[in-house]
Amino acid sequence: MPDGTSQEVADQPERSRLSRRGFLGLSGGLAVGLAAATGFGAGRATAPAAAAPSAVAGTYPFTGVHQAGIVTPAQDRLYLAAFDLTTTSRDELITLLQTWTTIAARLTQGMSAGPFGPASGPYDAPPDDTGEAADLLPAGLTITIGFGRSMFVGTTSPDGTPGQDRFGLADRLPEGLVDLPHFAADDLDPARSDGDLIVQACADDPQIAVHAIRNLSRAAFGTATIRWTQLGYGRTSSTSTAQLTPRNLFGFKDGTANVKAEETADLEKHVWVPAEDLTPSSEWLAGGSFLVARRIRMRIETWDRTSLREQEGLVGRTKGAGAPLSGGTEFTEPDFAATGGDGKPLIAVDSHVRLAHPTQNDGVRMLRRGYNFTDGNDSLGRLDAGLFFLAFVKDPRTHYIPMQTSLSSHDGLMEYLTHTASGLFAVPAGIPDGTLVLGTDGTPVTTPKSPYIGQALFA
Repeated sequence: MPDGTSQEVADQPERSRLSRRGFLGLSGGLAVGLAAATGFGAGRATAPAAAAPSAVAGTYPFTGVHQAGIVTPAQDRLYLAAFDLTTTSRDELITLLQTWTTIAARLTQGMSAGPFGPASGPYDAPPDDTGEAADLLPAGLTITIGFGRSMFVGTTSPDGTPGQDRFGLADRLPEGLVDLPHFAADDLDPARSDGDLIVQACADDPQIAVHAIRNLSRAAFGTATIRWTQLGYGRTSSTSTAQLTPRNLFGFKDGTANVKAEETADLEKHVWVPAEDLTPSSEWLAGGSFLVARRIRMRIETWDRTSLREQEGLVGRTKGAGAPLSGGTEFTEPDFAATGGDGKPLIAVDSHVRLAHPTQNDGVRMLRRGYNFTDGNDSLGRLDAGLFFLAFVKDPRTHYIPMQTSLSSHDGLMEYLTHTASGLFAVPAGIPDGTLVLGTDGTPVTTPKSPYIGQALFA
């Protein structure tokens, strides 16, 4: 009597085709199959770079000029993970990025991490998907991958010894990928800062986001390990004019003046890195961006005992409508010259709105994608909660560091804030539409030339 193993394997392809996430036979991390039902044309994994989700599958395109998860309408949940590379092999790093590209493309289109899924495949081997998302919708999942400075030049030791160029990439380090300075009032935890690689998973279901990071982490075994992670909920900014402005844990509307996906001219001016701003050796980043990540703990208990007058004065906006204290509605431009009957500015000189406004920062803007976080309590019973600040900029030296230097020294809100973790990452451009090819019968066309995130870096 057979033990059933042979029949189990023989039945796998058919059962996988009948599963929720489908079967497209991806293998080796080199070819990516994307379901035609998600808006991709037959035979090619292509879709417009616009951020409208598929009405059928709740998915966003994986391919495009830029990576998804930047101008994509900000989802409700975040799971972000920084990784340290444990290999010193350039080839193994490339293989990891190829594998991650395959898995990310599959997961964002509502498929399992691997072709067999969580309940099929060789019976005496681990499933190629962990399975906790098997009965869930894709929930608008996007996966965005970036590179830390240490991947290029290693980490400088406390005694000042320079890091090592493990992968032969030091000469390709973008000039903007700097060590962020120590800002006033920073209290950073090195174990929760920086990293060789960053993966941002955003979705409208937290389990979908966690499932994505879990499967990418599993695929990295032997090549990279998680350095730190952050769960986020309740987006604190809007990246589309179709979204209402959300509120942070202080109860105020946040990100009113954020760059929106529809502002294409400002995206080019403030978010996407142009080739002309790069040295010849770093042109691989053209069309990409820089991601600033900062964990900002809010002193919730102190804030909750502060008068409404002082709260609004510190922010520079009304707590209800979010209008500037100089008058108008939420989207009225602040009038910093307006004064009250006492001759003092209606918007205080140390208010957050004034200090963060483009007119006070050489006209620069950022595309913010931050989230609230609550990570339990400290030993005194106070909430360890606040804002996980995420912002995409074309150059942190002009679009983040000067602004944060001013805010950390002069913003009245700093009395209620402590920055506890920090990171800066270069986010390469996306994979062009039409380059992830499917065969006419739906099976993948595997080729060593199949594209992957960050491929231009290694060219």
